[in-house]
Amino acid sequence: MVDPTDYAISFEAEVEIEDASVAALEALARRVLEGEGIAPGTGLAIVITDDNEVRRLNAEFLGIDEPTDVLSFPVDADDDFVGPPGEAPHLGDIAISLDTARRQASQVGHSLQAELEHLLVHGILHLCGYDHVNGPEEEARMRAREEHYLGDLRHLHRH
Repeated sequence: MVDPTDYAISFEAEVEIEDASVAALEALARRVLEGEGIAPGTGLAIVITDDNEVRRLNAEFLGIDEPTDVLSFPVDADDDFVGPPGEAPHLGDIAISLDTARRQASQVGHSLQAELEHLLVHGILHLCGYDHVNGPEEEARMRAREEHYLGDLRHLHRH
């Protein structure tokens, strides 16, 4: 039997994070993947970087030339790319800007850890198919899932 926490999570911090726990973020990512019914063994890449890199990614992939807090890049299931036999499926990639997360945490008066946790869950839910821009009903569904993993989000900003 496969351990349900056995996900191939790659966590890369391109910037120095002294005031947050990467281990806690990784544990949270595993909990969300398991809670959303993602198959064990599935890969997820998370990069914590700065505003400049997130702005570059946003411009290159979404045509929006500005920094943002979190970007999610799902693996395109319709893509013709087929991995080697036996290679684990990959859910997608998430990029979080530490600069923006730090500013937002300061603006609403909670810890950087709480902000990073919210952005991580938000990013993973996007990879699982939730999208708050599809209307109020979908936004409410996504917020309910975020609250399921994080508790009451009233103190956190709205996306």
